[in-house]
Amino acid sequence: MSPLSSSLLNPRLSFSLKPLFLFSQSSFAPRKFQIPRQFVSAKRKTFSALASEQSSATDNGGRSGGGGRSGALSPSPVVEEVQRIDVNPPKGTRDFPPEDMRLRTWLFNHFREVSRLFGFEEVDYPVLESEVLFIRKAGEEIRDQLYCFEDRGNRRVALRPELTPSLARLVIQKGKSLSLPLKWFAIGQCWRYERMTRGRRREHYQWNMDILGLPEVTAEAELISSIVAFFKRIGITESDVGFKVSSRKVLQEVLRCYSVPENLFGKVCIIIDKIEKIPIDEIKRELNATGLSEEAIEELLQVLSIKSLTKLEEILGGAGEAVAELKELFSLAEKFGYSEWIQFDASVVRGLAYYTGIVFE
Repeated sequence: MSPLSSSLLNPRLSFSLKPLFLFSQSSFAPRKFQIPRQFVSAKRKTFSALASEQSSATDNGGRSGGGGRSGALSPSPVVEEVQRIDVNPPKGTRDFPPEDMRLRTWLFNHFREVSRLFGFEEVDYPVLESEVLFIRKAGEEIRDQLYCFEDRGNRRVALRPELTPSLARLVIQKGKSLSLPLKWFAIGQCWRYERMTRGRRREHYQWNMDILGLPEVTAEAELISSIVAFFKRIGITESDVGFKVSSRKVLQEVLRCYSVPENLFGKVCIIIDKIEKIPIDEIKRELNATGLSEEAIEELLQVLSIKSLTKLEEILGGAGEAVAELKELFSLAEKFGYSEWIQFDASVVRGLAYYTGIVFE
């Protein structure tokens, strides 16, 4: 059996190599083995330097510069230090080790069980969407909150900050092939590049439940009922959380009184949607920039401050569609058994053009 010589290649021995004792299979008698001087080296060498030496040896007809054979053993190259990387996840994101993953799975299972209990089917959408899909929803300023870039096909794309625009896109794509009413739910990972606050990271998960094709407020009543059912399953009561309810038709009726053109409605919704995020003076300036008069702005803000359905009926009258639908919703809430979970708040408005009717948060 040929002597073992792999230990000669261990770089840890390069500073203090001594005569080795090798054993053959037939005898345990030690034999001294003289290590060639060329194997003893304390000098660090890079891969490029070693490659250059090997190339030189090959060019010399298989002979090294010192007359030795090119096939002789050479010291292992010492790998240069690799730059350290940050082992933490990117800012605003998080890992899910087993103990956290168990909790997340438990929560997501409740999302799915409640959704299916109320007859919803699960869907999903691409994490990467066209950037314009979200600009259409919230205006150009949303770009500052997106993880967006230009791909190799020169297309502007973004990581989805929420799921609802993707839902709208898919429904439009499917068109008449869909059977209405449609009841879908999705649990998706989303990203928003914005300032982080307590409990709000740049990466988050969103549970969407959507009903399309029902003109009555029964859809909204069912959605609120399903969320209340979810809260009850995980031990949350009406003393812990509640729902603020309004209707975009309230805003439409106020604007109609002041002859505001229909094409401005979407822009006004986007501005009103920011009413709790920016100062009221900034809201007034943005509304004025759309063409609304000072009188219309003041009246609109007065209506949006209403927290009582009775007070709203006094201002708009009981014959309006907005008031009638809201009264029906609160009546259904009594029948479903969750009236103590909801309250009216006229300032609840959403800026998406495909949101209609009752809105809540």
